[in-house]
Amino acid sequence: MAAHDCDVLVIGAGIVGLSTAHALTRAVPGLRVTVLEKESGPARHQTGRNSGVIHSGIYYPPGSLKARYALRGSAEMVEFCAEHSIAHEVTGKLIVATDRAELPRLHALIQRGREHGLPVRELGPAQITDHEPAVRGLAAIHVGTTGICDFGAVARTFGRLAQEAGASLVYGAEVTRIGRRPGRVAVATADGTVHRARALVNCAGLHSDRIARLAGDDPGMRIVPFRGEYHLLAPERSGLVRGLVYPVPDPAFPFLGVHLTRGIDGAVHLGPNAVPALAREGYDWRTLRPAELAGTLAYRGSWRIARRHWRYGAGELHRSLSRRAFTTAVRRLLPAVTEADLRPAPAGVRAQAVLPDGTLVDDFLFADSPGIVHVLNAPSPAATASLPIGREIAERVTALLDRR
Repeated sequence: MAAHDCDVLVIGAGIVGLSTAHALTRAVPGLRVTVLEKESGPARHQTGRNSGVIHSGIYYPPGSLKARYALRGSAEMVEFCAEHSIAHEVTGKLIVATDRAELPRLHALIQRGREHGLPVRELGPAQITDHEPAVRGLAAIHVGTTGICDFGAVARTFGRLAQEAGASLVYGAEVTRIGRRPGRVAVATADGTVHRARALVNCAGLHSDRIARLAGDDPGMRIVPFRGEYHLLAPERSGLVRGLVYPVPDPAFPFLGVHLTRGIDGAVHLGPNAVPALAREGYDWRTLRPAELAGTLAYRGSWRIARRHWRYGAGELHRSLSRRAFTTAVRRLLPAVTEADLRPAPAGVRAQAVLPDGTLVDDFLFADSPGIVHVLNAPSPAATASLPIGREIAERVTALLDRR
C-alpha cells in the first residue's frame, strides 16, 4: 500500500474542512496539511445544497458558539467575498409574524438582536409591504446585516488558497480505517492508500459520528439526517419576492421554517420542509440505504424525538407529500402564490446531532481526543461562520501539536 506523511489530516472538503485547511496554513506556514474527501470535488453536500444566506446571528442565544461565530463570521464573509470577487450581496431580511401568538417571540428576537448589536427595526403591516409588496404580516423585524452569496465558490476559494500555501486536496478518498498510537494517526482510504499524520481533524459532516467511532472515540451523539425540501418560484413569478423573508421560528426546533429566499442567481427558493431522510445522503424519498436507516431506527434518541415531536413531524411529512399543503405553508407569508407557481428544486440534508435523550443539539459541537479534533455538529449557520470556525479548529490542532 502507498503511504503518505503529513502534519495534519482533515477529513471532509465541505466549507468547514476547507476553511480549516486554509486557517492551518495561515496559522503555521509550512505546516503539511492534507484534506481527504470521498467525493470527486468539494462542497457536494451541505455546503453546496444550502440557500446561500449569510446569517446575521439574530436567532442564537448570547454566549453560544453559534451567536459568537455567526456575528463575527457574517461580517468576515462579506469581506472575504469582496476580496476574492465572489458573488454576494448584503440584502437585509424580514422576519414576519403572521399570527398574534407569534408576536411575543418576535419581540424577544428584537431584544436579542439589540443585545447582539445588530441593526434591527420593527415594522408594521404597511412598512412590510414597502419592503416586500406581496408579503403580508402583522409585524416584522428588518435585519440589515443578512446577505447572500455563493458558498460553493467560497469553499472552492478556501481550497485554492490552502493549496497555494502548500496543502494537498485528495478527492475520491473515502476513509475506511483509522489507527492511532502516541504521536501518530494513520488513515486508510478505500483505494488502499494510507495517510499518516501527527493530528487529525474530523470535518465529515453527515458522517462525523461514524468517523469518530472509526477512530475509537465515543461521540456521545448520533447524526440523524433531516432532508430539507425546496421548491422554486416559476421564473415569471419570481418578482413576488424581492429579498429574504422568514417566519418567526419555533424555539423548540433548530429549523427556521418555510421561508422565501432570493438567491445570488436571482432564483427564489421556497422552503425548506424538514423530514427524516432514509439515508445520510438521502436527497429524495427514493434514496434508501438500509444499514444507515437501521442505525437511525436503532438509536434510542431517534425514538425519543419521534415521541416528543410527532405532531410537528406529521405536519412536515404532510407538506412533503402534498404540494397543496406546502403551498398553504408558503401562503402564510406570500398569499399570492399558487400550486402552479411551484417548480421542483434540489433538496439538502442537514447533519443534525442528536443526544441519546432525544435532544437536538442546537449549537456547534467540538470534541478533542488524543491527536484528534472532532467537529460533531456544524449545520447552519456553519457556512456563514466558516472563517471563525476554521480558526477555532486550527487553534485546537496547533495546541495538540504543541503538546507533542
